[in-house]
Amino acid sequence: GNFVLVDVLSQEKYAARHVPGAKNIPETPDFAKTFEAVLQVPKDTQIAVYCTSSTCQASVRTADALEKAGYTNVLHYKDGIAGWQQAGLPLESSN
Repeated sequence: GNFVLVDVLSQEKYAARHVPGAKNIPETPDFAKTFEAVLQVPKDTQIAVYCTSSTCQASVRTADALEKAGYTNVLHYKDGIAGWQQAGLPLESSN
């Protein structure tokens, strides 16, 4: 099925570098509502959220918000961009 990768950092940070294919939905208090409006995917879509690194809590909070909103297949990539880079995987920028 569907898989959605979401970068929950600010637009500036996303523009500077992000995981290829990631959608940018910055963390906000009503994140789940924004997510729903932007992506309109079924609740059982596989969704992964990430932020900068394992010390960044935004991915934890946003994954939690999506689960509370009824999404059933959410995971957070806790190592974020730092872990992605360490694994030697490419990042892209939209600058």
